[in-house]
Formats: sequence, structure tokens, C-alpha cells
Amino acid sequence: MSRVLVKLGGRVAASALGHALEHHRAGDEVVVVHGAGPQISAELERRGLRVRFVEGRRFTDAATLEVVRESLVSVGAGLVAAMGPHAVQLVGDEIGLRAEPVPALGLVGEPLPSRPSAVLKALGRGRLPVVTPVAVGPLNVNADEAASALAVGLGADRILFVSDVPGVLVEGSVARTLHADRASELVASGAFDGGIVPKLLAAARAARMGVRAEIGVTEVLA
Repeated sequence: MSRVLVKLGGRVAASALGHALEHHRAGDEVVVVHGAGPQISAELERRGLRVRFVEGRRFTDAATLEVVRESLVSVGAGLVAAMGPHAVQLVGDEIGLRAEPVPALGLVGEPLPSRPSAVLKALGRGRLPVVTPVAVGPLNVNADEAASALAVGLGADRILFVSDVPGVLVEGSVARTLHADRASELVASGAFDGGIVPKLLAAARAARMGVRAEIGVTEVLA
């Protein structure tokens, strides 16, 4: 039996549930972490809240954090409803997900490896925990980074990043494998932008800590 963490992007969360359910049916211990990027952006726009960036990273004030948390909780609840009675939603700031505050970005944190007892208890009962990534504070955290930190803290065997891309595109083709150091070099060189950047960095961090990391068909190796 393996312990597998499945990170579902907000854009594909509902349609990608099969990845988590497949592992759960196979007898693996499965933890799901989800995002809500499109839902958060849509709600911020609906409320007319200004989006502000500091050195390319989103600044989070109290009003923005309220939208972030509400949107994430809503997406998580929808996933649990779709997955059935074996699934249970666990909201990060209620179960002890930890993060180092980043004051320059407002109410934002850098996720730290966590091993919440609520997740372990759910796994021990054969449940499928769906973790909504908000850190204690509460603090806004990147969902990919939160998934990586949780995978490390829980001692997961694998972390799977499931999104709307088939894998990591390197020099015109999808890579089957990518070394963590090479991934970091490519990010630093500006070869990537957008949502793939935090996924690559989070996968590289997990791989270096001994967790098998995959973004679609691309395995990131330490």
C-alpha cells in the first residue's frame, strides 16, 4: 500500500477526480489537495476587488483573503460531494497546516511540512481526505506549494500534480523525466511562466525530499 497525494488544479478539479478515486480503489492511502484559481479570480472580479502584485506575486489583504478562503472551501465541498461518502473535507487552517508568514505580501505564507492528525485519522479510518489549502493564521498559500509540503510532512510515496496540461513542455516536446536541478534552472532562466512555475518548483522540492513527483506524464527526479 502506498500513500499518494493528488493535487488537483482548480480548473480541472471536478473532471480529474478519477485520478484520486483510482488510487483509493486500488487500496492506496490517498490525500487530495485542490486549488481554486479560476474561481478566486472570478469572485475577485465580481466584487470589484483590486489585484495587486509585489515583485510578481499576488498581495493578499483581508478582503482578498476572505474571497480566497470562501472560494477554496466551496471547491473543496463540491469535490467531497462528487467523491461520495468516503471523502471528507479538511480545511487547512482548522487542522493545523503551517506556513511561514511573508509580511511583504500581506496575509500570505510559505507552506511548511505538516502532518495534521486529522488527515492521519481520516486515512486510518479508510477515508479520503480532501484538504483545502489555507494555512493557520489564516494565511493564503500557493496550493501547489501546500501540496508539496503536506506530501513531505505526511511521508507520502508519490505526489501527482493533475492539471489541464499533459506534462512539462521542454524545447517543444513533453518531457517524460526532468531532473529537479534542471527544472529550477529552467524556471530561473525564464523558460516558463504562469501556473507551471509553482508546480515545477513544488515538484522539485518534493523530489529532493524523497517523494516521487509527477506533473502529468513528466516525472521530476532528484
